[in-house]
Amino acid sequence: MFAALIAAGAFIKIPVPVVPFTLQFLFTSLAGLLLGAECGAVSVAVYIITGLLGVPVFANGGGISYVLQPSFGYMPGFALGAYVTGKIAGTSTSPSYRRLVAANFAGLLIVYTIGMAYYALISDFYLGTPVGLWPLFLYCFILAVPGDIALCLSGAMLAKILIPVIKEGQCNA
Repeated sequence: MFAALIAAGAFIKIPVPVVPFTLQFLFTSLAGLLLGAECGAVSVAVYIITGLLGVPVFANGGGISYVLQPSFGYMPGFALGAYVTGKIAGTSTSPSYRRLVAANFAGLLIVYTIGMAYYALISDFYLGTPVGLWPLFLYCFILAVPGDIALCLSGAMLAKILIPVIKEGQCNA
């Protein structure tokens, strides 16, 4: 289900130069918060594999050649970010809002670190158009981070409400 939500989030776009702002991060962080580290990361991996197999679920399409897109680096960042988010959030049936926000920010840091590094490498070595540190920081961080901060906060709020409901409905047998 989270793979489908992430795919839907890819198509809810706010145009920003270079890397589009989507709701993918919201759903990948919620996957980690609600499903836990391992299952959250697996759900993101299912989404990534689906896209690489040719289903156009990424923000700009799909297929194996998508790995040559500078923005592809955000995909493995989403998977690792979901894992870390789930690990930090823990397994409590009532984690604090502060813990959930911290987990989301840690996941966001991972997404940006991997995504921006990949963007720079692909731009330089594959596309032959090196990007300087300032343009990389401006277009891949400064323009996108305000929206992602809002997603961190709203995702933590949603998780705070949903975690007790989900944990209560699980079978312990």
